[in-house]
Amino acid sequence: MKVPSTTAVSQNDFILETHALCKRFGGFNAVNEVDLQVQRGHIHVLIGPNGAGKTTCFNLLTKVLVPTSGTITFQGRDITAEAPADIALLGMVRSFQLSAIFPSLSVLDNVRVALQRPLGLSYKFWRSATELDQLNGRAFELLADVGLARQADRPPGSLSYGRKRALEIATTLALDPELLLLDEPTSGMGLEDIGLIAELIRRIAKSRTVLMVEHNLAVVADLADHVTVLAQGEILAQGSYDDVANDAGVMAAYIGKKRHA
Repeated sequence: MKVPSTTAVSQNDFILETHALCKRFGGFNAVNEVDLQVQRGHIHVLIGPNGAGKTTCFNLLTKVLVPTSGTITFQGRDITAEAPADIALLGMVRSFQLSAIFPSLSVLDNVRVALQRPLGLSYKFWRSATELDQLNGRAFELLADVGLARQADRPPGSLSYGRKRALEIATTLALDPELLLLDEPTSGMGLEDIGLIAELIRRIAKSRTVLMVEHNLAVVADLADHVTVLAQGEILAQGSYDDVANDAGVMAAYIGKKRHA
């Protein structure tokens, strides 16, 4: 279990902040007055029961949804009115819960597709081999980072579910994000793949900030520097995993007996 630092945190240490963030659908408050602070270089995890507002919050941060009210600040810049593509260019990139890879391309080519975006290139299947091979060095570095270098020539369909998610994370890292948002990265996985992805997230977090939604409390306990618990669209508790796991309100709303599992 990770132990959060007790060192005082300055305002400049927060890579992402929200203030009074709200999203209403008619008369329903999906996210209500959420003040979130994500510390640079940390793994920050959002948890909560189904319908707590976790995915809606992610959608607001990455501008898939427009906030009803409130502000979002990234690296000290107000991004509340920014477009989704501009958010990614600024260094905040999201990996979705469902895999988003090209099954007809090789593992290597999936990463080369992603690498062309920050270079201002559009992917062309008819580019010369020499032109595409210029991306191989960085592509292989990314595949090595996620443990897929030996699978570079394989089709993604031949990979286990966990390794497909690792490939998706590699394509996300190709955009060189400062802040990586992961939406339930271990969802639907067996124990072996959960361990693979958890270790991958730990390695990623050595050089960037990670904000993730996660339902597996064992993974949360192992990885999280800071946990925010959402319930009915509002922040119920925040702190270390031990802090929130022992909070009476959290136990009643979400964790309950599961925290001992």
